[in-house]
Formats: sequence, structure tokens, C-alpha cells
Amino acid sequence: MSILKNTKTLLLLLVLSTLFSSCKDTIKINPANKENKSVYYFIRHAEKDRSDPTNKNPSLTMQGQERANKWAVYFKDKNIAAVYSTNYKRTQQTALPIAKEQNLEIIGYIAKELISENFIVNNKGKNIVIVGHSNTTPELVNRILGEQKYEDIADRENNNVFIVTLTKNKTTAKTQKVN
Repeated sequence: MSILKNTKTLLLLLVLSTLFSSCKDTIKINPANKENKSVYYFIRHAEKDRSDPTNKNPSLTMQGQERANKWAVYFKDKNIAAVYSTNYKRTQQTALPIAKEQNLEIIGYIAKELISENFIVNNKGKNIVIVGHSNTTPELVNRILGEQKYEDIADRENNNVFIVTLTKNKTTAKTQKVN
């Protein structure tokens, strides 16, 4: 009787150990969550095809495709939880390598509707990438900061990242050039 009881106990411990061990491996821990810190990375789309000035929805150039791939490398170890993009070819094509690298779907957005209390709450404690345009990217950053800190991005600049960090007590922003 005691051998059977010990066998059942041992089997139960083995099952529980395996269960907890496998759960640990599948949960992606974000160190920023300890502080409920949210980090938003705002980037402008990569270089677009300018060969047809009447085309309002151009694709990326070869140089733009290369930059989009560089963005994926830049974000590789940043534990990105979501990738947002407007519904234009150039922003979608910029976001795609990042989303693929992070094994995520691209979430579409409309610039004037993105930043809201709901957006902030839903992304609390996460690292997020938002791909936009020369005017909407700084506009979104300014909206989240609650001040007019940044101007539109120069027409030929595609390598800036605006990094906005939200914690319980403060919001900070900085820019960085990524080549």
C-alpha cells in the first residue's frame, strides 16, 4: 500500500514539475513590466518610391526595403508586443519585417484616433512599435507627451526613432538616429 501511495505521489510531483517547467519556457517575460513601464517606439516609414509624383500610395524603394530590414534588426531584442501601422503600402512594408521578426500581426490604425486612454491602458507595460509618416509620427509623440515638442520630420529623413517611455510617475521622450 505505501509503495503504491509513494508511486502516486512521485507521479504527481513529476507531472507538476513538468507542467511548471513548460509554462516557464512559453511565457515571454518583459522586464519593463516590473515597473509597469510602457515603451513606445515611433518611426517613420522607410524610403518610398518617388518616381511618380501622382502616386499617393507608393511602395518602398530597394533602399527602403533594406532600411525596413534594419529596423527589424534594431527591434529584435526589444521584446516588442505589438506593431502598429497606417494602411499605406510604405508603412505596411516598413512594419512587416519587424512584425515577422517578433512573430506578430500588424495592427492597422488611423493617426487621429490612435492615442487614447484606451490605447494607453491596453498597452500598459508593453513595448510597442508605431510606424507612421513625416507629419503623423511627431504628431502622435506630441499627443502622448501632451506638448508640442517635435516638428514634422524632414522629407528625406527615414532613420529617426522617437522613444517614449511611460511609467506610473512620468513620461519621457528622446530621439535617436538609426543607420
